[in-house]
Amino acid sequence: MPQRIAIIGGGLSGLTTAFYLRQQNPDCIVELFEASSRLGGVIGTETVQTDAGRFIIDLGADMFATDPSAAMQLCVDLGIQDQLLIPDAKRAGAMVVHRGRVVPIPEGFVLMRATKPWQILTTPILSPAAKLRFLTERFQSPQAELAADSNHDLSVGDFVRHRLGQETLDRLVEPLVAGIYTADIEKLSLKATMAPIVSMVQKHGSLAKATLSRRRENVDSTERNSAGARYQRFRGLPNGMGQLIGTLAERIGSEVIQLNADVNRLRFDGRQWSVAVNRSHGGEQVFDQVVIATPAAIAAKLFDSIDLTRPGSVDAANINAACQTAARGMASIESASAAIVVLCLPKSQVRRLPDKFGIVVPSAEQRHALAISFASHKYPSRCPQDHVIARVFFGGALQATDLERSDDDLIELAKRELGELIGLEGVPTIAKVVRWNNAMPQYHVGHLNRADQIESAVEQIPNLQLATNALRGVGIAPLIARAKAIADTIGR
Repeated sequence: MPQRIAIIGGGLSGLTTAFYLRQQNPDCIVELFEASSRLGGVIGTETVQTDAGRFIIDLGADMFATDPSAAMQLCVDLGIQDQLLIPDAKRAGAMVVHRGRVVPIPEGFVLMRATKPWQILTTPILSPAAKLRFLTERFQSPQAELAADSNHDLSVGDFVRHRLGQETLDRLVEPLVAGIYTADIEKLSLKATMAPIVSMVQKHGSLAKATLSRRRENVDSTERNSAGARYQRFRGLPNGMGQLIGTLAERIGSEVIQLNADVNRLRFDGRQWSVAVNRSHGGEQVFDQVVIATPAAIAAKLFDSIDLTRPGSVDAANINAACQTAARGMASIESASAAIVVLCLPKSQVRRLPDKFGIVVPSAEQRHALAISFASHKYPSRCPQDHVIARVFFGGALQATDLERSDDDLIELAKRELGELIGLEGVPTIAKVVRWNNAMPQYHVGHLNRADQIESAVEQIPNLQLATNALRGVGIAPLIARAKAIADTIGR
């Protein structure tokens, strides 16, 4: 009999798992249950036709990293690698708000490393004292938590403050890192989010010495031509990231996918799993394997719901304990919410339009916007040439109260922020608000230990796998890599 596999969750993780399962073993029976009315989770794209022309609007991520290679390999496996777009190199780079003005991030500065130190010395973003403090980084001793044999962790804030000083943390590192994770850097785990940085300091003793070594080995060429992020190492698709979701769904097959299918309980009899779906989707169904591919809070409820039909056996007691450990662990991972205000603007209405991909905003500026991304600068085909697509990000871990505003209020707030920062005047051609509630897991200090405990518990639950962005990376490529690994494990 072919294996019957249930996948709970129709985001990128669930879809990728289903695709690779079907690719490896076409005879297996896969059922994918998605509680909402659409696939993709926080990834999606809308195409809007107006009198001004066509606008391709990404509702979440608008590109993915080429390293690790899992996302690129998925595109190869889907046969869409020849459609991938490289961001416009002429506009690569980011800017930062400094004392109310938009200023370029120094060239060669990526997250917290300066591959061109002289750019740091000439930037107006840092005071002379902060620049001097930056230059002394090579003489700062590594924190004890970074010892190779240490199980302790520390926050990104504590690490950068010790190595680079408070001002560099506040004015450069915090807006760049917090913009990626929508997080409080005083709680954000260094080891869970910045593993390459940890390795550099462990090996070389300082970021400066590591950078010098990488320069001698000629492995920092991409970083030296970047400002804020390594945009050359990203790719997009002509019809937005929703094209990836749509292609996955097409290859999986509509017969596999069930929308508006809410799974509320799991039962294990020692051999097979019973999955309780809302009655309109057939009620309880039996499977050989289950993959939970949901956000942390939903996964926690599913683990807590697991009912064992052999309560008297030793195995049942051990499995029940593992389920409860996994449930508590997933429930302990906090999530942040965010809103994206998308404004499609005639360029004639923007007096100071930056020629860069985006703007990050330090908390020290006491503004509402976390960041601003110019999607059509990355990929000009996203809209008519006389327009620009600006995406203004609000909320996150530190400004959650802004999300209590109505959509109309958020649009007005975004217009005001853009008016003050880049000289926006007039009425947008398109204005819309996208809300992502509890969508960004927070990797707080000690996160890797929590992830280890959760994964260890899940390994003790027979025929069940966990695919989620709550444990080992929020990026598209890490999620795809994990999903493929799960498919390989089930397919053995």
